[in-house]
This record gives sequence, C-alpha cells and structure tokens, in this order.
Amino acid sequence: QVQLVESGGGLVQAGGSLRLSCAASKRTFGSYAMGWFRQAPGKEREFVGTITWIGGNTRYADSVKGRFTISRDNAKNTVYLQMNSLKPDDTAVYYCARSQYLSDDQERFSNWGQGTQVTVSS
Repeated sequence: QVQLVESGGGLVQAGGSLRLSCAASKRTFGSYAMGWFRQAPGKEREFVGTITWIGGNTRYADSVKGRFTISRDNAKNTVYLQMNSLKPDDTAVYYCARSQYLSDDQERFSNWGQGTQVTVSS
C-alpha cells in the first residue's frame, strides 16, 4: 500500500510563497499521475493541479494558473507544489493523491495523504 505524506504548509502573508512536498512511501507502480487538491473551511475539496510521472505533463485549475507550479522528482518519489503570489483565498488544507489518469476528477484519485495546512494572511 502506497502512503503519501504532505509537508511544507504553514502561515504566510498574502503575496508570499510556499512549496509543498508529497512524498510516496515507495515507488508508485501503476500510478500514472499525481494530483494536488485543497479544501477550505466549509467548502468542498477542489482540484488544484496534476502531473504525470512520465513526461511531466501538467494540468491546473484556472484559479491557480500562472501562480502555482507542480513538479516531480522521480528518483525521490516526490511531487512538489510551488505556490507563488499567494492570496487569502488559497487558505486550505492541501492534499496529494495518485491516479491512473491525467484528470481533475478527484473520483479518479486514491491513496490520499493526511493533508497539510496552508494559511494566507491578508
């Protein structure tokens, strides 16, 4: 069973940056892509972005395009989410998960991590 562990969250002022990491406990065989999602208080979990292990193809939510960048280190089984120009609306718990697809549909993702809190102050 692959376990995913997110880290790197914290408190940052608006306009600042954070880099989140998602480390897999072992090689994610059979996993085509990794995704980032977030859930703000009182809201449903929403798609942030996704990346394929091979080729590094990415897809982003419109709300983060141009500000967030996903990358991966295959040798470390780790995916990163670089978040720049953060806004208070980005405040949420951020989760990573794996998928057999390049998709923004969370129903196609599994092995969810425990999440890491990101708080952006105004």
